[in-house]
Amino acid sequence: MSERSQALRLINDLLSDFRDPDFVWQVVALIGCIGLAALIAAWWRGRRTEGAGRLSDASSRLAFPLTGMLLTGITIATLGSMIHLNLLKLAMPLFGSLALVRGVVFVLRQAFPRAAWLTAWERIIATIVWGWLALYITDLAPFVIDALESVQFHVGKQHIDLWTILRGVATIFLTVVFALWIAGVIEARLMGVHSLDANLRIVGVRVAKAGLTVIAILTSLALVGIDMTALSVFTGALGVGLGFGLQKIASNYVSGFIILLDRSIRIGNVVQVGADAGEVTQITTRYTVLKNPGGSEFIVPNETLISTTVQNQTYSNAQLRLTTTVGVAYDSDLDLAARLMTDVAEAQERVLADPPPKVFLTQFADSSIILELGFWIDDPEKGKGNVVSDINFAIWRAFKAHGVVIPFPQREVRLLNEPAASA
Repeated sequence: MSERSQALRLINDLLSDFRDPDFVWQVVALIGCIGLAALIAAWWRGRRTEGAGRLSDASSRLAFPLTGMLLTGITIATLGSMIHLNLLKLAMPLFGSLALVRGVVFVLRQAFPRAAWLTAWERIIATIVWGWLALYITDLAPFVIDALESVQFHVGKQHIDLWTILRGVATIFLTVVFALWIAGVIEARLMGVHSLDANLRIVGVRVAKAGLTVIAILTSLALVGIDMTALSVFTGALGVGLGFGLQKIASNYVSGFIILLDRSIRIGNVVQVGADAGEVTQITTRYTVLKNPGGSEFIVPNETLISTTVQNQTYSNAQLRLTTTVGVAYDSDLDLAARLMTDVAEAQERVLADPPPKVFLTQFADSSIILELGFWIDDPEKGKGNVVSDINFAIWRAFKAHGVVIPFPQREVRLLNEPAASA
């Protein structure tokens, strides 16, 4: 007997069971399975609350439908010889479809955690799965398949019909979802290995996602029966597009992998590229994000970081030397001024004691003697201008308290051939 006949017979047997007094026991058994499955799922979620990861989250979502399937199967095997259990036999594929929907949506949410469209897609996936299940149970699926197979296409020498296309899309979707789930597990494991460099972990995650996605697509096309040579025209056109129209994008992607592998720029480094400077907060395969202390974020293409000079202020260590200059009058006590400037720098929390702050006499200017204060910090990601400003204010107050004069340019204007006083 075919599967279609079995499905139709199941529906007929279920309709006839409505008139059977034993039908109430089927309802009681199904309610018991559902209630027990709900209790087990709730217990499992409570047990897996602490330290929950990807696998535990997936098991929490799938606990109810999978437990329901297991309990329903046990009930059918136990009571099947005593009473008719057509209602429970119908509940088995319903539990399975619910597990499929929850599993697919869970993997998509893990792969795209910030995607708002997943809420709508969850309804679409559930509608497709439950709709196809309804067609299968009502024995209408073969007629729909025959109608779809009648719509045929020809791609080169390959013969394709609409049913093959839809089946291929579904197969690709499921295999890609499965590949993304595996990639998510790999990502969780790699990100947990703190002994491995952060850049290498990011490279490993992205290579795993890209490789598994390509393998999933090629495998699903082979499973559907589509000849891969039919895609030769498309792949050729794609290669030409990458060679001409997409060369900048391809260059940025290659540059991104080079940056991640050679570790010349890491997340947390303070770098300057041209006029743009800030802390590296994100490195993708196409661009790098710099965030300055003012909150502005700069998106720098990776090709720019490879082809131009980058000032990495925290490449080997986080220590950075800053300077500020001030002019004092020629009759000032330079030793006192230098000591005040040094004391001001040492009083700042962010200024390092080793190397110590130091004052240099850099220039004998027209109106003043220029003194330069140099000091070191080890947290440039917190900003440079703010600490320099604090030190300048403190120098101003210290000079004012000790009588050190900061002169300003003065000019004398003399009038030659001045007219008589009477005029």
